[in-house]
Amino acid sequence: MSTETLTSPNVDQISVEEVPEELSFYIAATGAASSPRWTLKHDDAFAVVDSFGDIRASDGLFFKDTRYLSRLQLRLNGLHPLLLGSNVRDDNSSFSADLTNPDFVIDGKIVLQRDLVHLGRTLFLWRGIAYQRVAITNHADRHIGLALSLLYDNDFADLFEVRGMRRPRRGTATRTKVGASRVRFEYRGLDGVVRNTMLTFDPSPSTLTVNEAVYRLELAPGETRPIYLAIGCDRREEQRPLPFLKGLLESRRELRAAAFDMTTIETSNTHFNEILCRSAADLRMLMTETPEGRYPYAGTPWYSTTFGRDGLVTALQMLWYEPNVARGVLRRLAAHQATETNEFSDAQPGKILHEMRGGEMAALGEVPFAHYYGSVDATPLFVLLAGLYAERTGDMVTVGALWPAIEAALGWIDGMGDPDRDGFVEYHRATDLGLANQGWKDSYDAIFHADGRLAEGQIALAEVQGYVFAAKMAAARCARRLDRAEQAQRLEAEALRLAEQFENAFWCPDLGTYALALDGNKQPCRVSTSNAGQLLFTGIVRPERAASVAAGLLGPRFFSGWGIRTVAQGEARYNPMSYHNGSVWPHDNALIALGFARYGLKYSVETLFKGLFDAATYMDLRRLPELFCGFRRQPNRGPTLYPVACSPQAWASATPFSLIEAALGLQLDPDREEIRLCNPCLPSFLDSIELRSLQLNSSSVDIRVRRHRRDVSVEITRQRGQAKVSIVSSR
Repeated sequence: MSTETLTSPNVDQISVEEVPEELSFYIAATGAASSPRWTLKHDDAFAVVDSFGDIRASDGLFFKDTRYLSRLQLRLNGLHPLLLGSNVRDDNSSFSADLTNPDFVIDGKIVLQRDLVHLGRTLFLWRGIAYQRVAITNHADRHIGLALSLLYDNDFADLFEVRGMRRPRRGTATRTKVGASRVRFEYRGLDGVVRNTMLTFDPSPSTLTVNEAVYRLELAPGETRPIYLAIGCDRREEQRPLPFLKGLLESRRELRAAAFDMTTIETSNTHFNEILCRSAADLRMLMTETPEGRYPYAGTPWYSTTFGRDGLVTALQMLWYEPNVARGVLRRLAAHQATETNEFSDAQPGKILHEMRGGEMAALGEVPFAHYYGSVDATPLFVLLAGLYAERTGDMVTVGALWPAIEAALGWIDGMGDPDRDGFVEYHRATDLGLANQGWKDSYDAIFHADGRLAEGQIALAEVQGYVFAAKMAAARCARRLDRAEQAQRLEAEALRLAEQFENAFWCPDLGTYALALDGNKQPCRVSTSNAGQLLFTGIVRPERAASVAAGLLGPRFFSGWGIRTVAQGEARYNPMSYHNGSVWPHDNALIALGFARYGLKYSVETLFKGLFDAATYMDLRRLPELFCGFRRQPNRGPTLYPVACSPQAWASATPFSLIEAALGLQLDPDREEIRLCNPCLPSFLDSIELRSLQLNSSSVDIRVRRHRRDVSVEITRQRGQAKVSIVSSR
């Protein structure tokens, strides 16, 4: 056994001191766009590799917010192989790359012509281990001798280091060769935690060092030789990984089991079917088993952890077809609800978690995100989801167990969430280390006045007041189910009072929409933004205002042809390339579509549905990303991508399902055992859609909806149980 000890180097990226304070947690794009990247995830592990299957630059194998492998590169006779092609399976279970040899030249002569050796490279993640197989096949008509090398390294960098932060001190690392077939990297962090990476090779390499494994191969014509590598995160030396094929079969079996008995969707449009399949696969990949149940991690690579707002919105979007996700989200967030005041983490009693991190920097307090509560909207969204979950499932056992957490959240909304007691929930970060803006548009420059000045002081966001309204109305209905009539009456009265107060403070008649926010001086930010569209989703908007808001959102200042921009063209800080001030966010559009449906604006739903569908057809893998640029749609061109958007992102992946819910007007009533389609419609690109195994209580039904120009017909193709299906029309 040989061991090398070294002080782990700093990641050579931008120091926090070199960027403005408000950009400390900004994800920097510091150079030219890189080659395509592929992402795999399983529970708390994810890997980012290039098209060759290599790990380099900011790629890596990550586990619990730490990079456990920072380099893995394959070489043939010391040269980079040629890429034939690469992809991930449709179900995201594995990555595959097809490679071949370049021309090998010695003394100016080609000694081995290219394209005679094929390398099939397959990678998958399962239970904290990255499994890799390289199958080498000789397609020449003679014996071939070659050297295949795997070069590897690690820095155990915290995720925030990889994102660009520099630390003055780090722990120490060792690299150890363990026998003829294993290498162990170990890092003793300043937080007292020992992290390790174990590389296990099968068969044993011809030569093995702490940074390179070399196989000297002699291949007969037509011969295939497999080489296996398992990279385990935090494994004991006696723990051996499963054989590659057994692990692959087990991981796919687990994936199929997770999808068993779920509602499935098939439509008449092949492209939309591909979008739905990709979205479903991405959501399954992002789901993570936690002690409280399944939780959709927000996205890869930078948000692969528990985020309160993202998990709540994703669960809400999935509620109609997979309500069990909401149960896991609610239970996990209740378990980590704040119970005391802590300025460093923006915690206050009753507040719902914004973000949870398990890396060294969070543990040491170098970043405030171990348990961070700097989110003004997660708390009302928690109450809202709990109420909607009760209405979707009738599961009052779970909701009853959650009721103390719901009451604590309501207590925060009426108490510390409204510090000046003006009736509006507001935010202001407790320390300069936290997020400056704490709504879903959390960029430092996202909340501003018409002249471009940034809002200051205690800020009351428009959509947050809508969330509070919807939360209290849902909690009131829930309280009645729990025989808490007095509490229900009080909550409903508070919600209606808020709606009246909100209308007076936020409505801007000259804009025909609602102000973005009130600043600390109670002055409205008179800016036209997509936040007003989310107000439609909450139901706080007066019916006579809804058409005006919707018309503005689908007008040329907002609607790019692909979707609704976050900020209208012409506003002071409008920039179609910005993160929050002019880009298009699929999840934002999804909530707006649900708002259109709430107010019976079905033609508006169709327009928005069509735009996002068209955008997705241009996206790689038919995958809607976190966001894309807000440039106006041009003939024969796709949308402009945003360079550092997360993809996949949970609430973007759930967007097609929200659009279906909005188009069909789906309502599921467990008390009446009734599935209602309210003013159902289908966009022009869909002639039909079929929902299979749509669950309600112990019943399930298959429903087929067909489009007949502007009308639809509904057919029940299969039914199990007593659930009824009805069509409600208000036209």
